[in-house]
Amino acid sequence: MLFQFAPAVQAAINAGKYVQVFTSAGVPIGMARDPVTGQFAAHAIGAVVNNSPLSPLVAASQFATSGAQMYQMHRGFQAVQAGLQTIQTSLGVLQATTALIGVGTVAVGALAAVNLYQTLRLRKEVGQLRLEVKEGFIDLKKALKDQGAEILQRLDEVAQDVEFRQHRTLLVQAYGRFLEATKLLKTAMLCQDLSVRNATLANAQLILAEALADYNNPLLSETCVAGQLRRLECAWAIDQTITLTYQLQNEPVAVRDRLSHLQDKIRQDSLTLIDRCETEDELDFLFPELTRIHDHDLAVLESWQNQVDWMRTLPPSELELLQSADFSNSEVTVDSEAFTNTATLAVPPEQLLYENLKQKSHFYSLGSQLVFLMQPTVRRELEAYISEQAAKAGCKTLVPTNLQKASDLAVANLYWYFIVGDESLPATNVYTNKATFDEFRRAVCRKKPMQLLANSFAQV
Repeated sequence: MLFQFAPAVQAAINAGKYVQVFTSAGVPIGMARDPVTGQFAAHAIGAVVNNSPLSPLVAASQFATSGAQMYQMHRGFQAVQAGLQTIQTSLGVLQATTALIGVGTVAVGALAAVNLYQTLRLRKEVGQLRLEVKEGFIDLKKALKDQGAEILQRLDEVAQDVEFRQHRTLLVQAYGRFLEATKLLKTAMLCQDLSVRNATLANAQLILAEALADYNNPLLSETCVAGQLRRLECAWAIDQTITLTYQLQNEPVAVRDRLSHLQDKIRQDSLTLIDRCETEDELDFLFPELTRIHDHDLAVLESWQNQVDWMRTLPPSELELLQSADFSNSEVTVDSEAFTNTATLAVPPEQLLYENLKQKSHFYSLGSQLVFLMQPTVRRELEAYISEQAAKAGCKTLVPTNLQKASDLAVANLYWYFIVGDESLPATNVYTNKATFDEFRRAVCRKKPMQLLANSFAQV
């Protein structure tokens, strides 16, 4: 992740008048300081991930770019206010899409109407006040009026579903508690008395914990994969807000612990969803979204954690400089998504990547590539299996050193190619939901594995 500064600040950095802050381990922090006086001069106003502007789906990007402002309790908590608004908007949009996904089997084409691209579009429209969030839901009939009659009919069907009505009641309750907690957070930021501020924050923590319990209600887990992802995303947003309250209470150890736990939970929850994914429609929905969460949301949380770790290492004199820093020459962080014309919204790079991978891979391989993303250690295990099977087949190029340099696409394709031909495996396989291994083999073979193998060899 590359931090971006206001033009004047960046010019000063280029001229050597300012330097960007780094930790002792060389990790960049979204701040710049005067190398002569040591004064902190500015915070970042944005960041770039994989050549794209930082735009997480759930997390608040402000906590990665200007989180140090949260240390300055006397300066109005601009980053906190902006971050809370971002979380509130995202939470409302993500939750609202469950009104189309429903509880049971999702109708063909329904997931495409609320995929990553459409979700980002809805978030922009809410930011532009074109759509209003009421009780945690937006009018999807209005928002998706251009999606066709089948989608509108699906909305009516879901609205009449008794089981979804129970889910909706829980979600409305959870969102209401979240709003009450954010009001307390804003009140706490106005309190001059530290004991009153901390007491108010503690009350907000309790309400947020209740909201998190609502989103983690076992009833809500009894949904399709897409619906479960939406519920988990809402829970991650609430979890992040609870972490924010500890930041405002100046409890860095607690903040670091929660951030570390949340990153682990997002990865583990994602792996559970990947394991549950059984259809191509579900994978079309999951792959781009989980890729965005990995590249952007986890990056925000990691950056926030880096800031906390860095501040914990600062001596008292440095903390005093940070407390008294004047960041007025940093441009006010503006959520560009809220002001961009929705008609010009580009197809997300994660969607383009997925469409490209689909041409070179197949369902099982794509699932493995998602697993590699969330748990890289799994790839090492698969590389060992490929190397072993390749040696048996007399292939001298697929040695560990070459496989380590190969793309995730190549490793996943090669793995599933050798799995298909491995007669030593039992009739049922833990890596597939197919009843028999023969059925699985036929499913993979229909995807022309020999051609995919050739492509994979070319990438090794």
